Amino acid sequence: MPFHRIFAPKGFYSPADKASFAESITKVYSIIPPFFVIVVFIDLPDGDLFVGGKPSKNQVRIGVEHTARNFTKCDADKRKFMERYEKAIQPFTKERGIEWEVQVVDCDRHLLTLNGMELPKENSVEEKIWKAENRAVSYEEMEEMKSRGIV
Repeated sequence: MPFHRIFAPKGFYSPADKASFAESITKVYSIIPPFFVIVVFIDLPDGDLFVGGKPSKNQVRIGVEHTARNFTKCDADKRKFMERYEKAIQPFTKERGIEWEVQVVDCDRHLLTLNGMELPKENSVEEKIWKAENRAVSYEEMEEMKSRGIV
């Protein structure tokens, strides 16, 4: 899935900011089910964030793990994604005059389960069902949906 960890000084983002930030990130991933996108805010107390060995109250660090989809080996695709991502988070980073860093890591989708199930293959009927339902649908339930002509 894309799993996002946003490390920020405590109180830097309000609850409304966090909700809006998470929604902006989720919209970047329009090709996958929205529930695949997980955003966790980690508030760091004063004295727990250092940049260059010095305490910082003006730094945000975003770590992203991609599992549901991985990039091709094409660097241009990677840059396009980063440009879309930066545009989505701009109201919460650049427009606030802070320093920020984003790191995206591709992970092996075969090493992830959701409710004990392997992720559906990319662009498969099963993945389309998960997206339409916006939840993990068991294989048994999917087969029943298919047999009833729901999908």
